[in-house]
Amino acid sequence: MKTIDELLADGVSGKRVFVRADLNVPLADGTITDDGRIRAVLPTVKALADAGAKVVVASHLGRPKGAPDPAFSLAPAAARLGELLGADVAFATDTVGESAKATVAGLADGQVAVIENLRFNAGETSKDDAERAAFAGQLAALADAYVGDGFGAVHRKHASVFDLPQQLPHYAGYLIATEVGVLKKLTEDVQRPYVVALGGAKVSDKLAVIDQLLGKADRLLIGGGMAYTFLKAKGYEVGISLLQEDQVPVVQEYMERAEKSGVELVLPVDVLVSPEFPDLKTKAPATYTTVDADAIPADQEGLDIGPKTRELYASKLADAATVFWNGPMGVFEHPDYAGGTRAVAQALVESKGFTVVGGGDSAAAVRTLGFDENAFGHISTGGGASLEYLEGKTLPGLAALED
Repeated sequence: MKTIDELLADGVSGKRVFVRADLNVPLADGTITDDGRIRAVLPTVKALADAGAKVVVASHLGRPKGAPDPAFSLAPAAARLGELLGADVAFATDTVGESAKATVAGLADGQVAVIENLRFNAGETSKDDAERAAFAGQLAALADAYVGDGFGAVHRKHASVFDLPQQLPHYAGYLIATEVGVLKKLTEDVQRPYVVALGGAKVSDKLAVIDQLLGKADRLLIGGGMAYTFLKAKGYEVGISLLQEDQVPVVQEYMERAEKSGVELVLPVDVLVSPEFPDLKTKAPATYTTVDADAIPADQEGLDIGPKTRELYASKLADAATVFWNGPMGVFEHPDYAGGTRAVAQALVESKGFTVVGGGDSAAAVRTLGFDENAFGHISTGGGASLEYLEGKTLPGLAALED
């Protein structure tokens, strides 16, 4: 896999360089609530601009239906990129149309442009190889070289991720090179003890990675909504907690495998429960009680791990040489249910080992809860991509960057 350093060494002054970034940032009423993914691509964009390239930045945002939708415009992300660069960033109001062509043609050496949301064109996500390749060809006409730096999208077989690098000289940006290096530390020559903390809503989203980790990790700590399927598999009452009943037999099998293989599978011993889900808009104080994990009332739901579990998980993380954490421990968006997620994050901060926050909601939680990002070994920009890498899958965006 060639890197951006090789491209820069060859000289890029005056060349049009297409950077596939991941600017898929969360928006609230058009305002960016977490700009972490934009900041993550800055080193690549800045290095190219400083070297005199005409930089064309492209990304998706959200899930529009293959047609323009103002709610998913990249305009706010383009404006924020300009603020972070301290330079004007041009914005094209389409992907490969007249605006994109004119915007790119108008770039001076060292200038940056962002084209509109790639998913406004149906060819970006098409399952038809020819349709995807045709859209990639239109994108290729805008550039002389391709830099892949949208790690959060490399697990997608999309035109700008998979087909386009096959049509242009292609290189990995700094972010992708860093992400791959980190993931290799989690899969090859891992320093032990290796502890994995998994949370989030659905156990089905994590089954494949649990399957792989049962042969690699020393400890698995389970929290979040997915924990209640594990507790149900132990025969506990889980009330109206988030539950994937159809996954209970699979979870029981994994628990048996963990015991046989000597992997310590740690579940919550107490939880915060309430008869109602909290109001995440007003953040009004919630009504909740703390109960043992085997004593959840039938008419209540678990919304966070309890204080005893927080202490337990912190102790299980304390001696780790390697930690991977993906998924919050509770409904961290509400202050009354953020304690479990905060406790895990704090344990990672205090760890002397190599700590990786696995993207998505976990990365958002770290920033929302006010932690210093530099206190962690690495905060990934791609939760889904990280998980699929750990599952052992071939990621199309990485495969396309290989020579």
